[in-house]
Parts: sequence; structure tokens; C-alpha cells
Amino acid sequence: MSEPVKSNQSKTMSKFSLLTLATTLTLSVSASQKPNIILIMADDMGFSDIGCYGGEVQTPNLDKLAGHGVRFKQFYNAARCCPTRASLMTGLYPHQTGIGHMTNTPNNPTQHNYGLPGYQGYLNKECVTIAEMLKLSGYQTFMTGKWHLGYHGKEKWPLQRGFDQFYGILSGASNYFKPEAPRGLSLGNESVKPEGEYYTTDAFTDYAIRFIGESTPDKPYFLYLSYTAPHWPLHALQEDIDKYRGKYLNGWTEIRKARLAKMKAIGLLEKDVDLSDQAGPDWDSLSEEQKKEMDLRMAIYAAQIDRMDQNIGRLVEFLETRGDLENTIIFFLSDNGACAEGGMLGGGKAEDLESQRGFLLSYGEAWANVSNTPFKRYKHWVHEGGISTPLIVHWPNGISKDRQGQWIEEYGFLPDIFASIKAVAHADYPRSYQGIQLPDLIGKSIFSAISNNKPIHDGPIFWEHEGNKAVRLGSFKLVSAWDNTNHENWELYDLETDPAELDDLASQQPGKVSQMKKMWGEWAKNHRVEDWENVRQLERDQNRR
Repeated sequence: MSEPVKSNQSKTMSKFSLLTLATTLTLSVSASQKPNIILIMADDMGFSDIGCYGGEVQTPNLDKLAGHGVRFKQFYNAARCCPTRASLMTGLYPHQTGIGHMTNTPNNPTQHNYGLPGYQGYLNKECVTIAEMLKLSGYQTFMTGKWHLGYHGKEKWPLQRGFDQFYGILSGASNYFKPEAPRGLSLGNESVKPEGEYYTTDAFTDYAIRFIGESTPDKPYFLYLSYTAPHWPLHALQEDIDKYRGKYLNGWTEIRKARLAKMKAIGLLEKDVDLSDQAGPDWDSLSEEQKKEMDLRMAIYAAQIDRMDQNIGRLVEFLETRGDLENTIIFFLSDNGACAEGGMLGGGKAEDLESQRGFLLSYGEAWANVSNTPFKRYKHWVHEGGISTPLIVHWPNGISKDRQGQWIEEYGFLPDIFASIKAVAHADYPRSYQGIQLPDLIGKSIFSAISNNKPIHDGPIFWEHEGNKAVRLGSFKLVSAWDNTNHENWELYDLETDPAELDDLASQQPGKVSQMKKMWGEWAKNHRVEDWENVRQLERDQNRR
């Protein structure tokens, strides 16, 4: 492998260099062969941020993929970075993989390992990753970006979990301009340093293009491109920030209303859907200085998404030039709902926004409420605002012309991605791997819904994270948010008529509550889910050692 790419924003791969690279390679596999598969994940991005889901952020490349592919109105993640990645990569519930809560941190190899099978803090051996499965079916497997499935011990790293090539970060977040140890970069199994004018989003794409460009032409490939954008810290390139600065001075209430109107206009939401309660103080109660700060925080966040979209455009252009695009499936989704971490008005010092020196710079709960329009709650919670993600699927050879540009009404969740990839790749899911018996896959292929509107799930699907619990069965969703006084505060919603979870039906339909609560309890018992208060006590004991 050659030396690390020097990332210099979008100039890194010019059109000329893409064409030059493409002409030196044999064109991609034909439509009669297995498709290439690209799985792109955004980090901490809300449901309504991108243009084709109602946002004002400029995302022409994602919008184009949606226009020539399909968009899901309802698709679910697991509410948090690493549980989502565990479920996505394995087709199982997070607790089955050992990541029911979080992964070990760079500075502490035992943090979040509570001595429980479902809470060990890294991906266990009782599962296979998409990459491990696809390698058995002749795929080349590449990953760039954020891993976040195990840090201490190289046996937990991507190359040891099925990937042929890896470039990115092992931890959950890093400085965008200068990622350094212990939150630094790895190429394969070795640490590397950023060089030149560097920005992680650009570099992750550079390496994605390089890995594909150096791949064996007559073999299909799988690429997992896991961006850290727009996860904090708020770090973006000035040219991108300048596009948005000043555009948010009318405040979160007006932006949220505008997004809701657009979501209705594009057919994502029905005309009678209302907004959940507003988060944040009245915009006019802020000082002029505060308004400028809040505008800048949101402008940087928007710039991070904008830059990600530019890079997705670079990748798509490369695929098209190489001749791969027609027979490549591209999935795009986000790992959880928008992030309210850092307080109502954001984390980090205001003076660090201009210099972008701070690490814990975030945009705060008030703006996260906008990102999750029209839903309530955020990352961590399993109300719709915490688990709803855009899902775009683009595959010219596999999605009929009459379906392209359509909304998919049927709902699905993370394990369905694994099942869908298994189906289209004609891959076998092993009953055992490296001598260890594997559990049955949880998900179902989404392509029946894409091709002919068939429901994906006829049974319940479940969530648990930090004591937040939910089960969905048909249009009904039973959900509970953890608090320190009442752990059985179950709410019941009919999402067909109330997608923003505004009308709690629990008192009107106690039988439905009882039925679905029992389902959740049986699922938890059989999938390594522990009582959250007990897990919290183990964490407190661990921190006192």
C-alpha cells in the first residue's frame, strides 16, 4: 500500500485524476454478476437535515441519489453511535454482539465492560460482520472512517473483522483537521499521521476511492464509508461555513416551521402532522451576541453535512467514470438522531468556534430539535427523534425505473440492511464461524418493500438503550423514556396517524399496552438486555475502583 494520501479538500481528486485512474482499469463487473455494495453512514445527523428530507442544507448529491433511487419514510437505527454500528455490521440486536451500551474508550480498556455478555464494550466473536460474510462469497471488503466497535487489542480492529483494507479512526470522534493519538488515524493495523492540508471527511473519501481503484477488477467489492460528520466537534472548512453563516439568524422556531412545510410539500409527511414541543428559549430572548453565536454553531454543523455531500458526489462521479455505478448498490443512513449533548445552547467555548480549537464543540439541544423535525427527543432516547434516520437506496440495475424517486412507506430497521445485503449478494450466512455457533439473523430484506410495497415486518421489533425502551408492532409503538423516578412510564402511539408521538393512547388502550409490554419483556430476557439500574450500579462501582 502506498503512503497516506495528503488531503487537500475537494482538490484531492480532480476530474482529470478520476478519468486518468478510470482509464487504467478494467470496467466493473456486468449486471449479470454480483453487485458492488457501498454502505455510507453519517454520524449524529438528524432526520430532516438533508435537502431531500426537508432540510435547507445543500445536499445536491444525496438529493440526486434519492431522485434516481428510493427514500424510506420510516427507517430506524439504534439511538447511539456504537450500538447502531454493532447492529448494522452484524444483523443482530446490539446486546447480542456485546455492545448493549457503549464501547471501551481510548484511555480506558475496561470502561463500559460490565462483566455481562451484552455489555462488554466491544464486538464479540458470537457474530459475523457484513465484511466477514461477504468475504466468504468472494467480495473484496474495504472500510474508511469511524469504526467504534472495539479499540484495545488489534483482534477487535477492522482487518481482524473481515475487512481487507481500512483507513480511519477506531474511536468515536476526533479532531477533523488534526486527528491525533489516542483519537488518531490508522491505516490497516498501523497508526499514521495526517499530512498536508487535512480534513477527515475528504481523507475518508480519498481512501475509499483509492481502495476501489486498486481493487481486483473482476471481483465485486463492499465499501463501508463511515463518516464522522456532522458529529461534534464543530469543525468545518471556512469556504463551507461561509455558505451558511447568517442563514440561521431568524432562529430555531422559524427554521423548524420551514422544514415541516417542506417535508409536507415533498410528500414525506401528511398535511395534518404537527410539530412536537419546541426546545430552547424564545429566540427573541437571546442577546444579539448569543444569536450570532447560535447562527455560527448551526452554520458549522450545516457545513459539515455540506462537505460530506460534496464527498459523496466525488465518490459517485468516480464510480460513474469507472463504469461501476449501474451495478453498485448505495445505501445512505445516519447512526442516530440529532445530538443534544452539550446543553441547550451547545457545548464548548464560544471563542473556540472561530478558531475551531475546541474538541467538545456542539450545537446544542435547541438546534438538535430542529434537526429532528418534527419528532421529540434525541440521540440516546428511543422516541422517534432518537431512532429515525433517512434511508436512501440507489441501484440503477436493481430498482425499476417506475420505482425510482419514490417514497417507501413500509418501515424497517438496522438488521434489515445486513439481510438485504445477504440477499442481493447471494451470500450464505454461516451457522458457525471460527468454531463458534452464531445466532439467527434478526432482519429481513428491504427489497420486497422497494419492488412491490410489501411490508418488511409482520412481527415486533425492539429497542433498549440506557433504560430507554420501545417495541413497534404494525403502526403501534410502545415507548418508555428512562428517568430516575419512574421506570415504567410506558407511552403508546399510533404512528400511522401520529408520527410525531403527540397523542399518548396508553390510558385508552391498556390491553395493547399490556400485550406489547409483555413482548418487550420476553425479548429483553432472550437478548441479553439487563435492567438499566443494575448496569448503572456496575458502572458506578467500576468508576470508584
